Amino acid sequence: MELTLYQIDAFADRPFTGNPAAICPLTEWLPDDVMQAIATENNLSETAYFVPVGDHYHIRWFTLAHEVKLCGHATLASAYVLFNLLGYDRDKLEFESLSGMLSVTRDGDWYELNFPADEPIPCEAPANILEAFGEKPTQCLRSMDYILVFENEEDVANAQPISDKLIDHELRGVAITAPGKEHDFVCRFFAPRHGLKEDPVTGSLYTQLIPYWAERLGKTELRARQVSKRGGEVRCRLLGDRVAIAGQAAEYMVGRIRLPD
Repeated sequence: MELTLYQIDAFADRPFTGNPAAICPLTEWLPDDVMQAIATENNLSETAYFVPVGDHYHIRWFTLAHEVKLCGHATLASAYVLFNLLGYDRDKLEFESLSGMLSVTRDGDWYELNFPADEPIPCEAPANILEAFGEKPTQCLRSMDYILVFENEEDVANAQPISDKLIDHELRGVAITAPGKEHDFVCRFFAPRHGLKEDPVTGSLYTQLIPYWAERLGKTELRARQVSKRGGEVRCRLLGDRVAIAGQAAEYMVGRIRLPD
């Protein structure tokens, strides 16, 4: 059995930037252990699979270790594949997922994800996370992840956290964020407990950051940059209880997977 596999750089205007995702279109689901084995073999932060269901698609995402409920960059990459490589001829896609219905709208070479908002709440920062960064944040928030808010962009860009100290907590990962110089805000994301020392651009993180920064800055449209080594531009909009997260994408590779009989 052979499958086509696409590797797409999401939140990127050219290859070798943004966040790479592996995309595997299916006509029907493979066994979960096979999809997990493929994701582990791909050795990328996320592998997405989708199958057609009526007039929309069902999408699932797998990390190196397990299935997750939401992934932004692999959803954007999946939309890129459908729009540009598989002949989908409308400007809006709908995906059924473990996080409900998600949509992606194409606007030129930008792709806007419509996801549920996930507003973080203030909390006490765990001691091990504070120790990981050394410098104390001005605020700590939590929702899907811990979010440390720092005073300026340099604090975020120059941070060198001790990864081992970010493993021992119950949430998905740890984000750091601050006001930007040329952007409304900047951020980075670390999830070593899931095998990600640092994620280049984390679409689902913005479900939490957009509500926070929209309220803090008093605006509903924002420009953001994830200041990882690969980096990525993100256009953000607050839509009540949902958020719009927009980015570009670039094709890197098309390959074939040969599965044993």
